[in-house]
Amino acid sequence: MPNPLTGEIFVADDDPSVRDLLSSIFTVEGYQVTGFGEGASLLSAARARVPACILLDVNMPGRSGLEILKELNAHDYPCPILIISGKRDVAMVVDAMRHGALDFIEKPFNLDTVMGRVREIVESSARHGETRTASDILTLPFRGRDALTRRECEVLARIVAGASNKEAGRNLGISSRTVEVHRARIMEKLGARNAADLVRIVFSQDRGH
Repeated sequence: MPNPLTGEIFVADDDPSVRDLLSSIFTVEGYQVTGFGEGASLLSAARARVPACILLDVNMPGRSGLEILKELNAHDYPCPILIISGKRDVAMVVDAMRHGALDFIEKPFNLDTVMGRVREIVESSARHGETRTASDILTLPFRGRDALTRRECEVLARIVAGASNKEAGRNLGISSRTVEVHRARIMEKLGARNAADLVRIVFSQDRGH
């Protein structure tokens, strides 16, 4: 699969006004924007080339945003994918994050917030690469490791290093609210009650306990 094109952003939303609005603000910032009104054309483009970021509406005609995440194998896709959703789509957003979405943008959105979030995520991804930050955690044979997604491992790495949700989010280019969702999932999967439990679980076998 080709490397990400750092200047291109995919915007997938069935509402032309949303696509035009997002296209306008990203173009002004110097990005090349490609818009998609349905899922099939997005999938075709995403398999042919990798953009710097994908903004994907949850409620797409034909294939839903969740189905697109599954078909792209979003956990391993080389660029960050952000879900666009309405305020009443909380359960669907959580489900999307379980299937590899990095973060979400809530409608109606503030343009400055969207631009800042995307810029931060693109720059963070370009600087570090998504797999590097979790590499140390992924090599430790702790109980439940295989149940964690790559993004959950990245969040876990920050937690065991003592970072707050806000600090972890800033480092990973995601919101603290998104970190909270991942943190809850990690604790559920590993059977941990708090951050101290997570540290013990992660390092116990490594220390021979």
